Amino acid sequence: MMNPANKQNLRHSHHLTSAIVLMLLVIVTGVLGYMYIEGYSFLDALYMTIITVATVGYREVHELTDSGKIFTIFLIISSLGIFAYAVSNIAIYAVEGIFANYFKENKIKRMIKKMEDHVIVCGFGRNGKEAALTLAEENKKFIIVEQKENVAQFIAEHYPDYVYIVGDATQEEVLLQAGVKKAKAIITTLPIDADNIYIILTAREYNPDIKIITRASDEHSPVKLLRAGADKVIMPDKIGGQRMAKLVTQPDTIEFLEYIILQSGNEISLTEIPCDNIESCNLSKTIGELDVRRELGINIIGIKTKESSYIFNPTPDLRVKDSDKLFVLGTKEQIIKFKQFLRGELFF
Repeated sequence: MMNPANKQNLRHSHHLTSAIVLMLLVIVTGVLGYMYIEGYSFLDALYMTIITVATVGYREVHELTDSGKIFTIFLIISSLGIFAYAVSNIAIYAVEGIFANYFKENKIKRMIKKMEDHVIVCGFGRNGKEAALTLAEENKKFIIVEQKENVAQFIAEHYPDYVYIVGDATQEEVLLQAGVKKAKAIITTLPIDADNIYIILTAREYNPDIKIITRASDEHSPVKLLRAGADKVIMPDKIGGQRMAKLVTQPDTIEFLEYIILQSGNEISLTEIPCDNIESCNLSKTIGELDVRRELGINIIGIKTKESSYIFNPTPDLRVKDSDKLFVLGTKEQIIKFKQFLRGELFF
């Protein structure tokens, strides 16, 4: 589906094309007419046609016959409206910035082609919008795929830095245009579960390693979505209901976790750090031997093992493996230093 700017561009392109075709038709008619009526050569006939259509007032090649004069009158009258029509459409192209939009769209297309390890967000509804805002806050590369033209216009007006494609994400060509083959992850937030299944199947076919996060509306859909190839299935209504209940039973706990995880611009953040690039000098050390709490002020609050099991509040004698993923709590500066320490770039 075409976005509003493209539709407007196409409409003006048709008008300009029509004007150019009519102008060419007038020129051809003029050349043939002067060659036939006055016996002009092609160059003389073209010269007479151009000065007549442009009404510049130059002298004729030679004195016109009566038939030539009548033909010239007809040529002037017919060309005046067409010439004005063509000029007005060219002015519209310049005034309305259609040329600028054209170059902008080409720039976006080139940008998408160069993108790798980005995230595709399918749908810019309430869930898709929040996903995009979070990705933008985390400085992650992402592309929005939105089908509704009015929503695409909203993105263009309110989020000019966002890269988006107007189209149906259930169509293969649209996902390919969004770079699904080179994408790191895809978040599909469409309200119809069947549409999300189509997207999952297509994404998994073109990129077997892509991480797929999907929304489910029906309580019976998560199993089908997982079977189709989704890595995680989120039910917004269920999560919303649980959160509201927890705000009644454990309000401070929920607000504390949201403050750490969801709020933007916080100094303290909860971050996951893979250990696949851990330096040999730190490999197989225990949590106590790493001693990052004393040296950096950072807290390792959990570990995800190779078997996808979770260890909460790991003990000091637990050894770190390169297949582990650490969950750490600290400031942004502390986390940066901790990553440097694991890579052997920082020593205590």
